[in-house]
Amino acid sequence: MGLFRRALKLTTIGGTASLGAFFFATRNSVFVPLPLSDPIFHTPGYQSLNPHNNPTSHDLCIRRVPLSEINPSLLEKKGKLTEAFCAGVYSGWGYAYQRRYFSKKYENSSTATDLWTRADLRTSTYEVGTRITDHFEVVEKTPERIVVRCGDSPRKQGVRDSDGLFELSAVVKPEDGVAEFGLKSVFFQGSKQVDGTGAPPMPGYVFWLHKQYTKLWMETGVRNVMR
Repeated sequence: MGLFRRALKLTTIGGTASLGAFFFATRNSVFVPLPLSDPIFHTPGYQSLNPHNNPTSHDLCIRRVPLSEINPSLLEKKGKLTEAFCAGVYSGWGYAYQRRYFSKKYENSSTATDLWTRADLRTSTYEVGTRITDHFEVVEKTPERIVVRCGDSPRKQGVRDSDGLFELSAVVKPEDGVAEFGLKSVFFQGSKQVDGTGAPPMPGYVFWLHKQYTKLWMETGVRNVMR
């Protein structure tokens, strides 16, 4: 979790003024409740990864952008907006520090087929099976959503101690004149049943840092789809 703190410090937060600028720049990214009735909690994938139904740390961040501000070429074919949003998250400066960190630790011959460079992350269409910096793997894709598994190396395919699902979505709402972008996270411990306290896997301060990082990713993702 120190990675979250270092990334935030190096990318946006260098002092009080920068902290204020960060919150101003991300003011349009808002968190809304993610109920346990959400489909992400009821997919076969989630149920197999969290067989003990352990408690989760979960959230949903949304950002609404007027369609007039979206690159029109991304609205011509279903799915292109979602792909470009995902590419903006992973190729943008919000993920730059984390990408370099993972590259130094894990980029080698066994992970050569992963996406590592900004160019590859920017141009990928993020098909199912795509692996990103030995930390994410695309496990589901529709025209409106891309779901990646996170928490450990994709080379560990079984149930894990630390696991999670991360959903990136882009939904065009012509009746409202906007595109709604979403970043949905669900983190849990999978390999063993936790004690009966029901405590989520992330302590409060770490979850707060995660949310700031999410807003950073949202901004870099949205910038990649605008005119």
